[in-house]
Amino acid sequence: MNKSIAVLGGGSWGTALAILLSNKGYETDIWIRNEKQAEDMKTTRFNNKYLPNAKLPENLNVNTNLEEVLYRKTIIISAIPTHGVRETLNHARAFVKDNQIIVNVAKGIENDSLMRISEIVKEILPNNKYVALSGPSHAEEVAINMPTTVVSASIDKEIAELIQDLFTTPTFRVYTNLDVIGVELGGALKNIIALGAGISDGLKYGDNTKAALMTRGIIEIERLGYKLGANPNTFTGLSGIGDLIVTCTSMHSRNRRCGILLGEGLRLDDAINEIGMVVEGVKTTKSAYKISKKLGVEMPITEEIYNLLYNSVDVKNSVIKLMGRDKKHEMEDLAINNNYNW
Repeated sequence: MNKSIAVLGGGSWGTALAILLSNKGYETDIWIRNEKQAEDMKTTRFNNKYLPNAKLPENLNVNTNLEEVLYRKTIIISAIPTHGVRETLNHARAFVKDNQIIVNVAKGIENDSLMRISEIVKEILPNNKYVALSGPSHAEEVAINMPTTVVSASIDKEIAELIQDLFTTPTFRVYTNLDVIGVELGGALKNIIALGAGISDGLKYGDNTKAALMTRGIIEIERLGYKLGANPNTFTGLSGIGDLIVTCTSMHSRNRRCGILLGEGLRLDDAINEIGMVVEGVKTTKSAYKISKKLGVEMPITEEIYNLLYNSVDVKNSVIKLMGRDKKHEMEDLAINNNYNW
């Protein structure tokens, strides 16, 4: 296949991937919604707002015209934040052909519909092949060729492998996975736990606290994922525990940094404004909380973070509530699911 690529979204991740693909020699256009930002990128050859330390290759085309960007491309990479995916795809639908492959690289769950991004794409573009690209991958590191490993997930093995080949470089390794549900949920839900890890840091709690949050957090993610049809093994991989580790521990993580500000006492709106970029975990927390209640899935960390964000609960009371829950067997879910008697 003669590969030509459209990247939708001029944030840090979309820009980093556009740089990677342009450097591999692919014909690549990046669509920027904001005309002022696009003009600045064309003039300076840097994305000064979102990724200021990585120069744009000369063969990377910056364009604000969506129809022109999509024209005759073989692969469309959507780097639009989750809350904007539906609007953008509805706009793009008139220009998208059935043989174009959709690759989503955003991580979230839509608030109103509670749909994963693959489900939104299926609703709007039902005839297009779909891949989720996810894993522990900060744009700031990918753009300067620091070794990174991610997952290409699709129900179509051939398409997953095609995208694997497309993105693979000496410093960007791609595995394949058929579990789209698990890969998408791992990428989305870890942002909730990263908010919690940041809150813990903002409160000046220690490594013990963060380790507990991360460990019990992946249990919550697996619990909801299993109920929604994911393979539990996916959450032990790159898009699960791998992405959780990097997002909970790095200062590149917007979710962790937002959590730190909340733990230090800032109001949610002020914390988001200070970050200056989309904090996906804030909206994802609302979606995950709604799904957990709808399905009867126990997610105590998610519930407490939801109460912090949306019900103005005092953070220290949430910690007390989590620590004071009824005593449990650590592997209770395993025991129940396997009729384990102890």
